[in-house]
Amino acid sequence: MIEAGRVLVIDDDPGTCHTISDVLELHGHAVESATDGYAGLERLTATPVDAAIVDIRLPDISGLDLLRAIRASSPDTEVIFITGHGSLATAVEAVNRAAFSYLTKPFEMAQLVAALEKALEKRRLGRALRDSEARYRALVEGSIQGLSIHRGFAIEFANASLAAMFGYAGPPELIGRDLRVLVAPHEIPRVEGYAAACQEGGPAPSRYEFQGVRRDGTLIWVEALMSITSWWDGPALLVTFVDVTERKRLEDHLRQSQKMEAIGRLAGGVAHDFNNLLTVISGRAQIERARPELSEPSRRNVDLIAEAASRASTLTKQLLAFSRKQVLQPRVLDVDIVVAGMEPLLRRLIGEDIDLVTATEPVLGRVRADPGQLEQIVLNLAVNARDAMPQGGRLTIETANVELDEAYARQQADVHSGPYVLLAVSDTGVGMDAETQAHLFEPFFTTKGVGEGTGLGLATVYGIVKQSGGHITAYSESGRGTTIKIYLPRVEAASELREAEPEPVVLRRGSETVLLVEDDEAVRELTREVLEMQGYTVLAVADAGEAPGVLERSSRPIHLLVTDVVMPRLSGRELTERLRSLRPGLRVLYISGYADTAVVHHGVLDPGTPFLQKPFTPDALLRSVRKVLDGGG
Repeated sequence: MIEAGRVLVIDDDPGTCHTISDVLELHGHAVESATDGYAGLERLTATPVDAAIVDIRLPDISGLDLLRAIRASSPDTEVIFITGHGSLATAVEAVNRAAFSYLTKPFEMAQLVAALEKALEKRRLGRALRDSEARYRALVEGSIQGLSIHRGFAIEFANASLAAMFGYAGPPELIGRDLRVLVAPHEIPRVEGYAAACQEGGPAPSRYEFQGVRRDGTLIWVEALMSITSWWDGPALLVTFVDVTERKRLEDHLRQSQKMEAIGRLAGGVAHDFNNLLTVISGRAQIERARPELSEPSRRNVDLIAEAASRASTLTKQLLAFSRKQVLQPRVLDVDIVVAGMEPLLRRLIGEDIDLVTATEPVLGRVRADPGQLEQIVLNLAVNARDAMPQGGRLTIETANVELDEAYARQQADVHSGPYVLLAVSDTGVGMDAETQAHLFEPFFTTKGVGEGTGLGLATVYGIVKQSGGHITAYSESGRGTTIKIYLPRVEAASELREAEPEPVVLRRGSETVLLVEDDEAVRELTREVLEMQGYTVLAVADAGEAPGVLERSSRPIHLLVTDVVMPRLSGRELTERLRSLRPGLRVLYISGYADTAVVHHGVLDPGTPFLQKPFTPDALLRSVRKVLDGGG
């Protein structure tokens, strides 16, 4: 049954108005009437109706002119004309002007009721169609996904999201264009192949990633889904676009982080093994040099061996810095004071053709870092900047208090939001392209010539920053210079002064008993020999599991445990805990090529834990042992 409607009857014959009104009301319709055109139009304007039954001949206005007025004020109202003086020409004109129906008097009321119900049904269907189109348009236009419909590659439809995604003002700027203007030139052949496969029903991936190009030339990553759809008079290709640039960037960050972590593990392992070898080389060289009968030529050869070992030791320390496995001794520092103290050195280092500019925060927050390593960061960055400006330029060092918010932290692989101190080093040098920047912090990567650099400078900076809980980024363009930004967590504490280096003193000979646990035979034998030459009694074992038994069987008190950190069965920390359960208060000196997390937390030495970094010289070993035994460790 047709839903009842609101109906307006306009006829200059009051009897006809009443008759039609009574009949329609019997069928459930709400009816109003008027006996002239302007009165009817006034009622229609005040109260819109679903349908109007209009005599085509009225005393004040013609029915056709009234139809035009009704269409202007209420375009959804269906109009049925009735007349006693009809003609074919009038009927045709009425239909042309969008009247729904045309009845000639006299007519059966059933005819009028049927015509009205058809008019109301048409109006209902039209409204439903418009509502559906509005919902669909709202869905399409409001979608965060870009949508386009095209034949061949001509865009016939685009939504607002697609226009915004590619930097256009709105859909009209896209309609009529070739879809390939949205595709990066090097990707066009692949996209054409994908589109052809979709249109021909061939094999094609359900989703397809390619690089698109925005109106300003910026490249973005797009995920596209193509499918065949019906569009007006035939099939067309519907393409759904999703901007995945941010996702790709985060994936790249994660891959880079994982790659750097893997390289770091490799570098740390290599450095550890080399440190054992260098400990033996430098130690044996020092022992050999101390022999009084050594000839002068042999002494010079030994010195060359020691010098080479020292240079190699510097390289392994840089590898440890990159791998975040070096031992740090952090203090609360003011970065401004550190930078100011280095200015004379930096000016000599960069030369007269480079201007050094410092821009520091008036009240800079404090950071917790190893002062020597912080100086190493500034030094390495200054050297790198200097080498990027062979014709001279400007080196700028800036500091500032900054806040890294949650939005920034989410964009990075390993950054926490919060307060930081920014240390930025900028140059006006040659800059870097994207490929160079992708490898910037990798060890042994360098753009310098053979023999001009090790490729460890920025890798060292990267490792120190990460080990200190910080974050590092690089911004560069070819020909426009480079800025390295370092963010170190801000702490609420007063600065701690660096302890003055003690004056060298003549070491007294020892008489104590030392338990030495070292799994590397060459290092173990060297350490035992050096200690025994100084008067100590040494009980040396290779396996940490044997140490408790040696301690219990010893007929003399053991005054000091010297132990490696990383060993096959027990770590140095675990061994110390076990031995101290047998001999409370046992003093300990840790030695290692790098510090394991059992002794240091992320490479930061626990306060008060004596540690001797490999490679060490016999003199450094003896001083460390004496310091711990005398209560200074």
